[in-house]
Amino acid sequence: MSDSTPAAPVVLDVWCELQCPDCHQALTDVHALRAKYGERLEVRLRHFPLEKHKHAYAAAQAAEEAAAQGKDWPYIEAVLARTDDLGRTGEPLLIEVARELGLDAEEMDTALIDGRHMLIVDADQAEGKAIGVTGTPTYVIGDERLDGGKSQDGLRERIEEIADRLLAEQG
Repeated sequence: MSDSTPAAPVVLDVWCELQCPDCHQALTDVHALRAKYGERLEVRLRHFPLEKHKHAYAAAQAAEEAAAQGKDWPYIEAVLARTDDLGRTGEPLLIEVARELGLDAEEMDTALIDGRHMLIVDADQAEGKAIGVTGTPTYVIGDERLDGGKSQDGLRERIEEIADRLLAEQG
């Protein structure tokens, strides 16, 4: 590899759902990992709405619409900051957050009605189930799956160990 070709970033998939308080707590780790690794770590949100949270599926679709409008992570973080509100009010909160972030709220509403992002959410969920994801947040980095649904203690350190190893192998 020549010096002019940057190494591909290490990918961290975060299997998450937007009505999950544990996923909101996981954002602290995501922020710290982004700060430490910058462009060398690509953090991807993967959808895994849980049946116990009745608005999680709509929220996943809303996140995809926010991504289509160019504000995926700001939207994801804004919704995760209000998991209790989402549980109480459902889809109106998803539209309200879109409006607050300057997204096209009408388009968000239409996307939730026409289900244009359902296939992406369903594909993520199917892939998650296939690799053994059972709860959220679950992290996948390299070929390792780390389940944060029961406890997130020590997970960031474990992710860093794996990321450091994968980056060293590239170098």
